[in-house]
Amino acid sequence: MTDQVTPPADARPGQVAPAAAVTMPPVTPAPDETKIGASRGLAAWLTKNKTSFAITSYQSGRLLLVGTMPDGTVSVHQQAFGRAMGICWDRKGLWLASRLQLWRLENILPEGMVAQEKFDLTLMPRSTHITGDIDIHELGVNAAGRPVFVNTSHSCLGTIDPIESFRPIWKPSFISELAPEDRCHLNGLGMVDGRPKYVTAVSQTDVPSGWHGRPLPKGVIIDVETDKVVTDQLSMPHSPRLAADGKLYAVDSGRGWLVEVDKQTGAVRDVAFCPGFLRGLALINGYALVTISKPRYGRFEQMPISEELTKRNLDPICGVMVIDLALGEIAEWLRLEGDVQELFAVELMPGITCPMAIGPQSEEFHGTVTFDAEIKPLEGQG
Repeated sequence: MTDQVTPPADARPGQVAPAAAVTMPPVTPAPDETKIGASRGLAAWLTKNKTSFAITSYQSGRLLLVGTMPDGTVSVHQQAFGRAMGICWDRKGLWLASRLQLWRLENILPEGMVAQEKFDLTLMPRSTHITGDIDIHELGVNAAGRPVFVNTSHSCLGTIDPIESFRPIWKPSFISELAPEDRCHLNGLGMVDGRPKYVTAVSQTDVPSGWHGRPLPKGVIIDVETDKVVTDQLSMPHSPRLAADGKLYAVDSGRGWLVEVDKQTGAVRDVAFCPGFLRGLALINGYALVTISKPRYGRFEQMPISEELTKRNLDPICGVMVIDLALGEIAEWLRLEGDVQELFAVELMPGITCPMAIGPQSEEFHGTVTFDAEIKPLEGQG
């Protein structure tokens, strides 16, 4: 289920406009419902930065892996995972949160092998932890290799547990108890040196669904280690990320801006505006990758982004923007049209050129069997 995306002949870097598109083969939806276009320079950008990336679409239930074909065109490989949300690249494998469970996908290709003469990574689900519907948003992995996730339903950070649905490990100081009430819409998680460091929340409310207020409440970034509110000057923030140079970035989704936040003063600096609802964020070599989505109900309900789009005479789109942080400009892009209207996470996969995955609903899933041919007794049995 791979698409070779050819950019339009007249596309320019930074241009956010309809692209020449290809029709996606069916996964869950019917044929001819999803089209993908890419900027002319996206494949070259991926090659230069020696990376590929993964994105999730919870609205259409998909994991999409974006890389570069041997002929230099963009590859988009997709598989179905119900309500695919947070993802984390770790040890050449992928953690993926879905509606009721946390999946672990492992690379089943032997070192140096290339599948179908193009794929240098084949991800296969090898384990899953059943959490129940706790609305996992972003996730990361700590220094011990243990997943850490945002349990949005219970307003806390959690990890997996062999017996329980989850094990809570931190909650904001303003949350009085853990209850499945989504009190503040805790959503984003930034890991630093193998530890959870920053989180985002839409509000500092401690009542069921308190973040749904109008006008929009002040969104916050919180330092997990100190419980300090780094800033409360954001509108529906998401995805706090610390860059290699120590700068703190996030997406100010209600306004449509990628922003830099001063860690000491909380001052917010606008970096780049994107025409859609921002969620995911990944940083590499002076660039930021962000996912943008169309409005869920046809319009951005009294959000500041609505006025900004009108002022710029832009329509919201769904896709991934590659932003040059130094210039504050969109350098490259991937755009989706059709039945995929919303994206969630974006995760870089450094060192991988052309990835693919085998999903639990695919035809290949039942017949893909791998094993080490060497017979080895169990430990302790001689």
